Parts: sequence; C-alpha cells; structure tokens
Amino acid sequence: MSASGTEPELSLVVTHLMKGVVYRDTHEKVWNGLLQLQGQARDYVDTIGLTVEIDEAEGYAFLRSKPETDEEGSPPRLIPRRALSFHVSLLLALIRKKLAEFDASGGDSRLMLTRDQIVEMVRLFLPAGRNEARLVDQIDEHINKAVGLGFLRRVTGQVNLFEVRRVLKAFVDGQWLADFDTRLAEYAAQLGGEGDAPE
Repeated sequence: MSASGTEPELSLVVTHLMKGVVYRDTHEKVWNGLLQLQGQARDYVDTIGLTVEIDEAEGYAFLRSKPETDEEGSPPRLIPRRALSFHVSLLLALIRKKLAEFDASGGDSRLMLTRDQIVEMVRLFLPAGRNEARLVDQIDEHINKAVGLGFLRRVTGQVNLFEVRRVLKAFVDGQWLADFDTRLAEYAAQLGGEGDAPE
C-alpha cells in the first residue's frame, strides 16, 4: 500500500464505522482497509471515547463507547444507548436463538428467514385471542425496527425475505443465551399480563 493512499483510506474506514456496522460481504474495500489500518483506526477513535470491535471470523466491525467513568473531563457518550421496546427485545432474542441453532447445525453461513417464519416465532409468545391482522401489523413494525438497527437485512428482490446479520451475536451473547429459557418464561408472563394493551 502506498503511503499516499493511507490517509484517505483511514478517513474512509473511520467514516464508515461512524455510520454503522461494516460488513466484510457488503463493504469489501472498507473491510480490507480496516484490517490493514486497524491500529490507526483504534488510535483515532480512542481520542473520542470509542473502541473498534472487530470479529474477523464473522466478518463485521463496529464502534462501541468505552465504559463510562466518573472522572471529570471524560468525554460524553457519542453512541447513544437505545432503549428497545419489550416486543423488539423479544424478537431479537428469538432471532438470536435461531441463529445459535443454525450455527450448531453447521449449514450455510447466512441465516435467511421469511416474514412468515418470523411472525410465527413471535406469535407463540403472544396471548391467544388477539386480532390477527393487528398482531401481524405490530410484528411487521418490530421487524422494521430490527432492520433499522441493522440486525436484519431485507434480501434484494425478495420483499418478505430477511438475512439475520451476525453482528446480533455481539449484542446478545452466549452468556445471555444460556439464560434464555428463564428469560422466555419472564417474557411469557409479561406478555400474558398485557392483553391487547398498546405498547
């Protein structure tokens, strides 16, 4: 790599990281630049209170805020924490469990789910007797939220087909999954008490 090309590539890498998750399969040039310049990228974002998280095996990278401290003069959080609704959290938990099962089966590296499969997964945890059309509309909203967060991606040319993005593993980890059955029992109890009340 020429020295003259280093600076523009570093700015390209950091800019893409600031915008969101960088994937090996969709941002090939940026991904390769990140792997070559990761030390410089880490040093650069460190000055503004961020760290670069790279998972080479899964093929994604993103920025995470450093743990907050009480020290005077520590930088404010640049990446806001997002409070997810209960239903979106449930959806992400179910998709993450599906991803773990998919990985254990040793199949293809990309997990694809149809809208109907996602609706069916979530429906199992919703109280019986709800208005079917309204229920599906609400699940569609939750799916759209997961797409917006970057955990699901619509497959080009397939309106109702989604790819589960592997970055979900960084946010719903193995330890969390180990407690999954307990969490689902809590979810079922909470959902059972909600009836048709809006979120």
